[in-house]
Amino acid sequence: MDEQKIISTIKRVMPAVVSIIISKHLEDLEKEMKNELYLFFPGRQGNQKLKVKPKFKIPDAMVDSHGMVAVGGGSGFAVREDGLILTNKHVLIDPKAEYTVVTNDGNKFPAEVLSRDPVNDVAIIKIAAKNLSAVPLGDATRLELGQSVVAIGNALGLFKNTVSLGIVSGLSRAIAAKADPMAPPQEMRGLIQTDAAINPGNSGGPLVDVNGSAVGINAAIVFGAQNIGFAIPINAAKRDLEDLTHFGRIRRPLLGVRYVIIDEKLQEKMSLPVGYGALVVRESAHDHGVVPGSPADRAGIKEKDIILECNAKRVDRDHPVQDVLENLAVGDALHLLVQRGNKQLNLKVTLAERK
Repeated sequence: MDEQKIISTIKRVMPAVVSIIISKHLEDLEKEMKNELYLFFPGRQGNQKLKVKPKFKIPDAMVDSHGMVAVGGGSGFAVREDGLILTNKHVLIDPKAEYTVVTNDGNKFPAEVLSRDPVNDVAIIKIAAKNLSAVPLGDATRLELGQSVVAIGNALGLFKNTVSLGIVSGLSRAIAAKADPMAPPQEMRGLIQTDAAINPGNSGGPLVDVNGSAVGINAAIVFGAQNIGFAIPINAAKRDLEDLTHFGRIRRPLLGVRYVIIDEKLQEKMSLPVGYGALVVRESAHDHGVVPGSPADRAGIKEKDIILECNAKRVDRDHPVQDVLENLAVGDALHLLVQRGNKQLNLKVTLAERK
C-alpha cells in the first residue's frame, strides 16, 4: 500500500467533511425528559398519578444564548461547492430538532433538510455556503473484497477529523439496525462491510477509496463486535441527488405488498407448494397483504399469492423483492411470476411513487 497516496487522499477529502450538531429547545427537552422520568418514577404503578411529579432541570452551562441544548451529533460531507451535503437519515431523525453544520474551518451554518430517503439511511441537507471543498462520488458497484478504504468523521461526536484505514470485508450485507434503543429495527440491505473503525458520531461521514472518491456513507456498527462496520453504497445517494435535481424530492418506487420470504422451514410449516419466493401476507389484523389502490392491487395480486420471480430473477432470502425495486424507478414495469394455488400467473405491474 502506498502510504503517501493514502495521506494525500486524506488531505484532499478532509476539508469536505463536516460535523452536524443536533439541538433542541430547552423547554421541549425538559418536557420530554420529565415525561420519561415520570414513567420510571419509584412507587408509580400502572396509570397511577403521583401527587409530586419528578423535577428535572438542565444545567445552565449546557444552554446556549438562544435557549438551545446540544443533544447529539453526526458527520456529513459536501458533494457540491454550493453547500449540498450528504449524511445519514438517522442523524436527522428528529423532526423537532434543529441542525447546525460546522465546516472543517470552524464556521457554523444552520442546516436545511432537503430530503430524507424513505428506504435507505440517506439524507440531503443544504447550508448557505460557497466554494466548499467537495468529495467526488465513486461507484460502489466496482468495489472488490480486500480493497482499501478510508472512513472519515467525528468519532463519538468528540474527536474531530478522525481517520481509520481498512478494507472492504463484505458486500451486499443485510442487517437490522436501530437509530436508538427505543426505535423499531429497520432492515438495511446492500451494505458495504468494512473493518475501518466506524463509531457513533462519524455516522454520515464518507467511506472513500484510495483515490479519494466516496464509495459509501458510514452508517452502522455492530455493538459487542470488533472491526465490523457498515456503509450505505454511494450509488443510492447518487440516485437521491439526481431525483432531488430533477423532481425536487427523492422518489422511490412502490409495489404495495407485504410479504415473508419462504424457506424450507416455512414451506413445511405452511404446506406451501414451493420452498422459495415471497408469500404475500398481512403483518397484522389491521393491515393488508396487498395495499389497497397500490400497483400490486391494480395488477391483481392477492393475499396468499407467492411471488416467484421479479423480472425473471428468482426471489429468495438472498434476493428479496426489495432488492429488485432498488434498481427500478417510478413508472418502470415489473414483470412478476406468481404462484396462486396450483397455477402460475404472469403479471405486469407499473410501479408508482412511494409516499
